[in-house]
Amino acid sequence: MRPFRQPLVAATLALSLAACGPQESKETAAPAAVEDARTPAQIEAQRTPYELDAAFARAGQDFGVPADLLKAIAHAETRFEMIQGHEEFAGMPAASGLMALRGENLVEGARLAGVSVEAARTEPEANIRAAAALLGSWAQAEGIAREDVGAWAPVVVRLSGISNPEAQAQYVHRNVYGVMREGVVAQTPAGDVAVSLMPSQVQAKFASPSVHAMAAGPDYAASIWRASPNYNARPSGSGGGVQMVVIHTCEGTYSSCWSWLTNTASGVSAHYVVNESGSEISQLVRESSRGWHVGATYDPSLNGGAESGLKGTSVNNFSVGIEHGGSASQSSFPSGQIEASAKLTCDITKDNGVPIDSYHIVAHGKLQPASRTDPGANWPWSSYLSKVKGYCGGGTTPPPSSGGFIVDSNNSNNNTAQGYIEVSANWVSATSTPGYYGSGYFFANTAPVSDAATFYVYAASAGTKTIDAWWTAGTNRSAAAPFVFFNASGTKVGDFKVNQQANGGTWNTVGSFPVTAGWNKVQVSRWAADGYVVIADAIRVR
Repeated sequence: MRPFRQPLVAATLALSLAACGPQESKETAAPAAVEDARTPAQIEAQRTPYELDAAFARAGQDFGVPADLLKAIAHAETRFEMIQGHEEFAGMPAASGLMALRGENLVEGARLAGVSVEAARTEPEANIRAAAALLGSWAQAEGIAREDVGAWAPVVVRLSGISNPEAQAQYVHRNVYGVMREGVVAQTPAGDVAVSLMPSQVQAKFASPSVHAMAAGPDYAASIWRASPNYNARPSGSGGGVQMVVIHTCEGTYSSCWSWLTNTASGVSAHYVVNESGSEISQLVRESSRGWHVGATYDPSLNGGAESGLKGTSVNNFSVGIEHGGSASQSSFPSGQIEASAKLTCDITKDNGVPIDSYHIVAHGKLQPASRTDPGANWPWSSYLSKVKGYCGGGTTPPPSSGGFIVDSNNSNNNTAQGYIEVSANWVSATSTPGYYGSGYFFANTAPVSDAATFYVYAASAGTKTIDAWWTAGTNRSAAAPFVFFNASGTKVGDFKVNQQANGGTWNTVGSFPVTAGWNKVQVSRWAADGYVVIADAIRVR
């Protein structure tokens, strides 16, 4: 098999604040290279209705705290959203505001800032000032040099409330100081800059995360095994097997979530936790064991009458719980997190024979409405279930018996013995236009050059294959994007043009072509009318 590689896609926020203008999907005839060349954290389209730069600056100046540090904490905790303070775990006070202030921190921060607790809980600037006042007082007590941003790491950890050393290091280095190194911009709904955090080379003066190899989860190889002591055996019989997947939000960050759920003192657990970007998943409890994630007995009337035989039994007896870094009150969920979660849920349903529908993949708040609301009104249920079905071979993918297979634009999603993709560095990885297959797509500007995105397709013997293609549609796409087929000998055996301005987010039949034994190729060519982009997302071979 030929080697394959991903393109080198790197961009920083220092390109300019102008890079945060209209997203690629809103452009009409101009290439989207600047917008889609941003890093995933930047391209997630941070949105906040508040113009916060000046508020962070004032709070930083008034209480002697680096304004960029305040911004980084707000991003790590809430992505600049004013969360409403829902409780997820008993013993863990609800977080409030941009800075996710909890319990005594909220009360003491408000006192030090000279604002009311209610204002600190509900008003953006008062919330920022309460956090800044608290951090400033701790820094003064510990003798921290105010201008040494890296030296603030211990008080950042104190504000987070995380006690597990590994989770503390992850939170500080990857989340708070990581976003300061990367930079981020948030926009108002009108497209104005609300928060700007320019990249810097700051390093936290704090113990680094462990570098030892982490064991994979026993049930999901793409997870990290962080065993929780908080579990027991499922009951025997029909009421004890895995029959549902329950979706939760942590009401906090990923690091604080898995840390708390692996703490004996918490008395709670979940089977899995998915981080905010989808780049990491922790497994805490084996699927065969009973996690402690829902504090209610099952009432089928809350769930469309489904599984009525389980009425009155603990939901924990027959469910797997997935926590997600974030809050039930947030306005949207990062696409990477949704994709990673959907893959995980697919794996759980396949292993346990759980139906993929809204009665068996359910919200925590649906089953425990008296005291929980997660994952909240903005969890994308329709697209989430569609993605789970897609990864499991239903709806958007052919069933295994059909002999078909998918070649995605992300090789980590591919069985590379069947197919893989190669692109040059001129092709940009993106997630900004919704409706993509898998975890993203590639795009490139049209130009009269031989620089195609190549999907390699292995055939054991000669025959005919039909190719379906998936793309994200938009008015800046080519209306005649070329798909060119080559057999394993390198002979061109087909040439088709498709309109990528329409029919996005679904499979479109491109054509059939004769394959020969070996590695055949389906290429998405850039050679089309100038001024547009072409999309290489996924192909289906059948």
